[in-house]
Amino acid sequence: MQSTMMRFPLTLDHILERAGKLFGKSEIVSRLPDRTLHRYAYNDFHRRARALAGALQRLGLKRGDRVATLMWNHYAHLEAYFAVPCAGGVLHTLNLRLHPDDIAYIANHAGDRFLIVDDILLPLYDKFRDRARFEQVIVVSLSREKVAERAGSLPSSGTPTAGRADYEALISDAAPFTPPALDENDAAGMCYTSGTTGKPKGVVYSHRSIVLHSLATATVDYMGVAHADAVCPVVPMFHVNAWGIPFTAVMMGSKLVFPGPHLDAESLLDLYQSEQVTLTAGVPTIWMSILQALEKAPARWRLAPGMRMVVGGAAASETMIRAFDKFGLRVTHGWGMTETSPVGTVNYLKRELGGRSAEEQYVTRAKQGMPLPFFEVRAMGGEAEVPWDGMTMGELQVRGPWVAAGYHDLDQEADKWTADGWFRTGDIVTIDAAGYVKITDRIKDLVKSGGEWISSIDLENALASHPRVAEAAVIAVPHPKWGERPLAVVVLKAGDAATEEELRDHLATKFAKFWLPDGIVFVNEIPRTSTGKMMKAVLRERYRDWRKRDEE
Repeated sequence: MQSTMMRFPLTLDHILERAGKLFGKSEIVSRLPDRTLHRYAYNDFHRRARALAGALQRLGLKRGDRVATLMWNHYAHLEAYFAVPCAGGVLHTLNLRLHPDDIAYIANHAGDRFLIVDDILLPLYDKFRDRARFEQVIVVSLSREKVAERAGSLPSSGTPTAGRADYEALISDAAPFTPPALDENDAAGMCYTSGTTGKPKGVVYSHRSIVLHSLATATVDYMGVAHADAVCPVVPMFHVNAWGIPFTAVMMGSKLVFPGPHLDAESLLDLYQSEQVTLTAGVPTIWMSILQALEKAPARWRLAPGMRMVVGGAAASETMIRAFDKFGLRVTHGWGMTETSPVGTVNYLKRELGGRSAEEQYVTRAKQGMPLPFFEVRAMGGEAEVPWDGMTMGELQVRGPWVAAGYHDLDQEADKWTADGWFRTGDIVTIDAAGYVKITDRIKDLVKSGGEWISSIDLENALASHPRVAEAAVIAVPHPKWGERPLAVVVLKAGDAATEEELRDHLATKFAKFWLPDGIVFVNEIPRTSTGKMMKAVLRERYRDWRKRDEE
């Protein structure tokens, strides 16, 4: 028996049109390179996104064509987020923090035909332009200089010459937009992994996966994006769709606040205050700098009471969560990957945990949370699923409607998926009886000492709880007897001092003796990837010959 329901496609054009019809007066605020604020409303965004879609069609965009962006978080990038897929193209955000060689490889591997680029990023584009195969480059003038002076001549008709065009001229002279008949399984967006192991790998998102991801993240117990919110995605729009926040916020008609290229703590706090941001999202390194600024000048900023801060990309320590609580700011822990669109789990306290002590609640809040609706998880130890007891570790495997089933034009990574269709994340986790997932490590980052597993993340979080420690990384170093031993690499807070013995004593109250690092190395900074993750492979190479003093 078939249902009597309409076959209504889950496509992004419905979100764009909803925004224009229902939320025309909602505001979009962007900080420009010169630090001024650009303001306009959803009705302007709707009109301009449709104009950009029409301009791309006039330039020859065909269904399935890839349109790359090399842009910061701002209003024009939001326009591209909707214009490209609604015109039948595929939005491909290029990570501007990658090496130019990697950007060129990614653009060519994806088969990008068009590029939309901020004028302030033209110097970066020039570093790989001779190796990329773009047919057309469209330049957004954020610096308010005439693009023709920076990027070649442009006739008054807006028709491009010399392969470059002015963004504003194109959309002001665009032909009427003719919406194509979209299928919900059509490709809508692309993002490449940050390439920490081998070449970056491309994930292709469908209209359907983005719409379902947006609906799930909007729910109250997860990101809880509401029309009344002022939403500031600090997480970059040039990687994993800024965690899907732009799509979700537009669907709900929320006020959007974009920080542009100004991501230092004071600039963000000034923006949070002036726009009374209620929901923001980013990686722990951003929040560490914001926390330090608040601790240094607690009375300087008057933020929206209870501002929610979604933290992902790396583990947020319990210490950080506690510290922000003191300022009346709520940290919400989450987890995801490029391959999961990216949000897979978000932390909220279930009803039965409400009566537990504050200490027990903090332990739970420091976990990565529970899976979103329709997102399924399991932890595997070899061929068997491990129990949900909060203690037994296994590899996290996931499946769902916004989880990748393969990589773009890459067959040799098929072992990332199990025979029964689950994606192998490479994260080692425990799952407790209530369903909370806790990342204990990446498979490649676990320390195996004398046959026993040691979690580098647990040690890092414990070190970060020391009042003089800014951040810490724990890596495995070779050992002649035990196979591997943990080594801690520590960054102290500015102006503070601590000894190796002091930090070991701090850890000794929390862990078995064999877990304690054989050494603690003090450094000025820890190397990180373009997405803010610690580059432990670099540290392992740097300290591969490290030996404990009494072994030398």
